[in-house]
Amino acid sequence: MKKLWDNCDEDGRKMLKKMGLTLVLLILANFLTGAAAVMLYGMAYLIIGFDVLKEAVEGLKGGKVFNENTLMAIATIGAFAIKQYPEAVFVMFFYKIGELFEDIAVKNSRSSITALLDIRPDHAWLKLGNAVKETSPEKIKVGDVIVVKPGEKVPLDGIVTDGSAYLDTAALTGETKPSFVKEGDKVLSGTICKNSTLEVRVEKEYGESTVAKILEMVENASEKKAPAENFITQFSKIYTPLVVFGAILLATIPPLFFGGAFTDWLYRALVFLVISCPCALVISIPLSFFGGIGAASRAGVLVKGSNYLEALTHVKTFVFDKTGTLTKGKFAVTKVLPNEGVSETELVFLAACCEQFSPHPIARSIVDYYDGELKKGDVSDSQELVGLGVSANHDGKTIYCGNAKLMKKVLPETKLPESEIGTQVYVAYDGKYVGSLEVADVIKEDSKEAVSDLRAAGVQKIVMLTGDARKVGEGVARELGLDDVKTELLPQDKLEEVEKLKTELDGQDKLAFVGDGLNDTPVLAQSDVGIAMGALGSDAAVEAADVVLMSDEPSAIVRVMKIAVRTRKIVWENISFALSVKAICLVLGALGIAGMWQAVFADVGVTVLAVLNSLRILYGQKDSSREISDKVKAHA
Repeated sequence: MKKLWDNCDEDGRKMLKKMGLTLVLLILANFLTGAAAVMLYGMAYLIIGFDVLKEAVEGLKGGKVFNENTLMAIATIGAFAIKQYPEAVFVMFFYKIGELFEDIAVKNSRSSITALLDIRPDHAWLKLGNAVKETSPEKIKVGDVIVVKPGEKVPLDGIVTDGSAYLDTAALTGETKPSFVKEGDKVLSGTICKNSTLEVRVEKEYGESTVAKILEMVENASEKKAPAENFITQFSKIYTPLVVFGAILLATIPPLFFGGAFTDWLYRALVFLVISCPCALVISIPLSFFGGIGAASRAGVLVKGSNYLEALTHVKTFVFDKTGTLTKGKFAVTKVLPNEGVSETELVFLAACCEQFSPHPIARSIVDYYDGELKKGDVSDSQELVGLGVSANHDGKTIYCGNAKLMKKVLPETKLPESEIGTQVYVAYDGKYVGSLEVADVIKEDSKEAVSDLRAAGVQKIVMLTGDARKVGEGVARELGLDDVKTELLPQDKLEEVEKLKTELDGQDKLAFVGDGLNDTPVLAQSDVGIAMGALGSDAAVEAADVVLMSDEPSAIVRVMKIAVRTRKIVWENISFALSVKAICLVLGALGIAGMWQAVFADVGVTVLAVLNSLRILYGQKDSSREISDKVKAHA
């Protein structure tokens, strides 16, 4: 009982007190007879059922004639009219027990989503000269410098201008491993500074920040309904008037034409009404989808509506952008190919020395790859050779780093290796070819696993569309095992390709596009399901998408698809179970075999069981979240 009390909010605890008082009155009424007993039953009924009666009256005033409150009010008042006092009170009592458990279930299912609300920053420390002032995040402007202290949430998106620290990004990405940031690194609002003070130059006002966008997406998610939810809404509009009309016929036709006591048939009609309440469907179906959205958020995926969760279960074609989606969007050395008689260490050192003063992204990737300390005195006379590469002097000898054109100019007889998916940087030193380094946009660690898992999940076609060169795009597609690749595309070309792929789909089959850049926005909006990389993706892409991956991991798509399939399965389990039980009990009630107690089970019992079944979505996700966490720890 204490656990039940602890799980209730203030309204729930008030209801528990009313239930306790109702039971006391029922026990006292059981020992009395006549008017005194009727009065106690009446008091018990009003205490436990006043809210239902009030909502029924308000529904009638608002034109909502046929709803569960109206049905419960008619059934229980009718029971009083035929002097079935204990049953009238107990029907209402058990109905309120069902509502209480539903409220607790909703509260528990909300926990994973409302946890996101904890990322909302309470304040920001605005730096003013040598002092700091506590300020509302909404009042901070772009360009202001804020101070983030250990244990505090980063209130706005920005760039670190001073300090270094580990950030807890779990609320945004689902990633359990802290992320290290230093001067010059980007930080997102909603992350938590773990161990040191940071100074951050604000890049976006609060309304445009990551945390504000996430909260807006979560708050709007419930407005977009899945087909199953729309089905229940339309079903209830037809079903409820039919059962009320059926109850009226059951109460009047048999005693008028076939004989029998009117009170007996009225009792059967009241039982029929109680059984027919569509509570199990009206409550458990939206709750299932709400739980699915909550489970997805635990996995670091934001789904903007239950309709998109439902659509994911029908996706048969996946179309991926390349850069920043399947690849990291960042150059890195992927192969070192030293010439005969030259060590890898020597080749990398010469290349890093030569490239250390070049600002080119490829040059920076080579310098970052070198595992050692470079000194300015290592080289002299460094020169950029436009369209070719870089040259520099080391120990009085010239180093050349660059493309094939440079090597053909410096060493015209040398045979050069070619790259499959990247760019070859060739190195010559002291008039001799010493080797090459392959620099490429690195494929994400989980991209290959994601492609494999998507096929296992029933996806029939996986395609990549990219603006990159044919050789690079085909190399990545070959390595990942994709079905098709289209290269050297402009944004409008991607849109045309997606339209072509959509025409190949059958029936309810859907197409999903996964991208991260501004140029992906039109395609994301045009797809049946648009999926954006949320951590590093552009604001426009995140805005246009239906699903946002906060961890930028392609494998998160498979996780959310599994959640979507599980959610749909539970939704249709609830629909089948509720309708089957109600159909059986309606027949039994009409025949006089089922009484009020069976009616209570058919209504409240089925509702509670359906709600508990819906909660399996969240509990199942806890296990998968643990698996994800273990995988991250093992990788670390």
